[in-house]
Amino acid sequence: MAQSPFATILEPEVLEAHLDRNDNDTVIVQVCSTERFLEGHIPGAQHLPPQSLLCGTPPLTALPPSLTQIADTLAHLGIRKHTHVVALDDEGGGWAGRLLWTLSMVGHENWSLLNGGLWAWSGAKLPLVSGEEPARFEETPVQPPQALTWAPQAPTVTAAQIIEHLTDPNWVIWDARSADEYAGIRHTAQRNGHIPGAKHYEWTRAMDRDQHLRLRPLDTIQAELAALGITPDKTIVTHCHSHHRSGFTWVLGKILNFNAMLAYPGSWSEWGNAAETPISTDV
Repeated sequence: MAQSPFATILEPEVLEAHLDRNDNDTVIVQVCSTERFLEGHIPGAQHLPPQSLLCGTPPLTALPPSLTQIADTLAHLGIRKHTHVVALDDEGGGWAGRLLWTLSMVGHENWSLLNGGLWAWSGAKLPLVSGEEPARFEETPVQPPQALTWAPQAPTVTAAQIIEHLTDPNWVIWDARSADEYAGIRHTAQRNGHIPGAKHYEWTRAMDRDQHLRLRPLDTIQAELAALGITPDKTIVTHCHSHHRSGFTWVLGKILNFNAMLAYPGSWSEWGNAAETPISTDV
């Protein structure tokens, strides 16, 4: 198997130069609504609706899908064990990050985030096509459900594990929600506020709006996170309300080479609606 030419964070211009190479080992996945995909997508990109990344089962509809659901999705997209996945969305990286986290949950680490996603691609005036793209493997699954297992070191934690480590100086919680959600001013659950000790760094803060949502300089972002105590030597757990926005902050931590980057998929939709979880409103 040839080594992928792509880094973890991939610039649109680098991907565009690769498009005409007929590379069967790379799959571009655009996570967005059907309407947005039909309106314009990267040539050859496969479409994935965001709902495909959620279990959809109440009350915690945003938990990961089952292994069977994930296997069916990968088969439909043509993603094999050796495939390099390039993920993008139309919002800077939330849903794309959620896809990449899902891949890592089943041990698939061969992937890149397209820097700035569809906004950066369009901003660079790179080609878009409209209409449907054929599914790569619609009839014959290439990775049957029984071939998938959860990764031994899956990048996820539960509420119980967070509670166990609330006073652990080697753990830090990265809250990617808005400032009002963090402070408990905006009500999104039965109980509102933040996990005690959690550090607030809102997910879009890392994006440069003047550069079509590409990442701001990585050394700047890392310095801002370090000032909050979010450092590479710690176990970092990121969350939002439904592990959508924190899909981006999780993958950002991976880009920054944080060693133990985990996500809490229950997020505030679980924590804020549970009776026993501790909550703080201190800011």
